Amino acid sequence: MQVFKTIKSLREQVQAWKSQGLTVGFVPTMGNLHAGHLSLIHVAREQCDRVIASIFVNPLQFGPNEDFDSYPRTFDADQSKLKAQMVDGLFFPSVDEMYPSGEIQTTVHVPAELTGLLEGASRPGHFDGVTTVVNKLFNMVQPDVAVFGQKDFQQFAVISKMVTDLAMPVKLIRAPIGRDEDGLALSSRNQYLTQEQRAIAPKLYTTLLDIELAIKSGNRDFTALTMAASKQLLLHGFDFVDYIHVVNPITLMASKACDGSFVILAVAKLGNTRLLDNILLSKLD
Repeated sequence: MQVFKTIKSLREQVQAWKSQGLTVGFVPTMGNLHAGHLSLIHVAREQCDRVIASIFVNPLQFGPNEDFDSYPRTFDADQSKLKAQMVDGLFFPSVDEMYPSGEIQTTVHVPAELTGLLEGASRPGHFDGVTTVVNKLFNMVQPDVAVFGQKDFQQFAVISKMVTDLAMPVKLIRAPIGRDEDGLALSSRNQYLTQEQRAIAPKLYTTLLDIELAIKSGNRDFTALTMAASKQLLLHGFDFVDYIHVVNPITLMASKACDGSFVILAVAKLGNTRLLDNILLSKLD
């Protein structure tokens, strides 16, 4: 596995591969890798001849109350995991390499209809940081395919909107959520859970499964379903429910009874740890 720290060296290798007619898959990450990230590598490998992963803790997507400096950085362990997955290239740029202009940056802004609700409502500017860095990474890597996880459902919807509106020549793949045996969605945040919190955490998924079953059974009273689910999570021991919503998978606006597809999005807290999860229901009659 080659490690690239500069845009120049990365582009030279990508151009060499493409001159041979090889396709390039890309998996962007912020490091601290777990099995969920590695499952994205597997999807990219199935789609393309060569796979590049990136590790970059992006300061632009951290808010004023989110500590960029304390984000876990585990490069040596991450590098070993990527090597074991037969990744062809790892892009590991510095902040200066990614943002040579410092604080004066051209940013990419997807309309607030997608970025100002759900996660964006509590993290103003977060998605501008995401779209800006993903745009830059796409320009640097020039992948044929890019793979993202379904767990960050809103992020994928925002990036999809950017790719469509800006006519970017990259195919996006939304890979299924990786889960532990008890159903808990894999996340770097899980490492912060106490033993007691870890035992409670899978209830987030089982609560979403209850909503899924109700919708599949014909229940379209989404307000009642989500209110009951929030109360149930608090009874299970969660400290706070940021939100549970049933929304349109494309617009992320509140679902209508006549919709054929739905996504159930939820964020709940155990202590200071925010856990995200979702279930996508497609093409229901």
